[in-house]
Amino acid sequence: MTAVISMLRGVNLGKRRIKMDDLRSLYRSLGFQDPQTYVQSGNVVFQTSKTDFPHLTRQIEAAIEKTFGFHSDVILRTTSEMRAVLQNNPFEARKDVEPGKLLVTFLPRDPGTDIRQRLRSLHCAPDELHCTVRELYIYFPNGMARPKISWPALEKILQSTYTGRNWNTVGKLLEMAEGMETRAPSGA
Repeated sequence: MTAVISMLRGVNLGKRRIKMDDLRSLYRSLGFQDPQTYVQSGNVVFQTSKTDFPHLTRQIEAAIEKTFGFHSDVILRTTSEMRAVLQNNPFEARKDVEPGKLLVTFLPRDPGTDIRQRLRSLHCAPDELHCTVRELYIYFPNGMARPKISWPALEKILQSTYTGRNWNTVGKLLEMAEGMETRAPSGA
């Protein structure tokens, strides 16, 4: 079985509330093994033998909408994909980068060369943006509360959904997935 990291967009903001116990129950009802949540923002790590990730994404999104009454975009990554996110950190060699100020923005698919080039040309200093195939690494040296990067400009360029996680959360989600892959799923 493969460990999968599922990240929901915009959960537990405003009226879009989901209790993590209810979210784990939903994932179990979809046939996923040993779903575990991390913090209250819609991070679920689970095991599955299914490999059609676009179908899994649609299945989870439909179940969330039916059960909780609102749509939440879902981004999935395997353990190896999340490990690559950590290994490809463009800020890794820099000693001045604080992990709590680094955000990884996950995209559902490769936006293409043209869009990646447009993203690289965004002026957002002192914030720094690096774009890979399916992730944006954004460093906020002054913190995320008052970013210089324009979220509306970013959304206009991307023309796609996305969800972000801070560097510490990315590391914890990978740790959970790796731990899950080293043991048999509960109930198996």
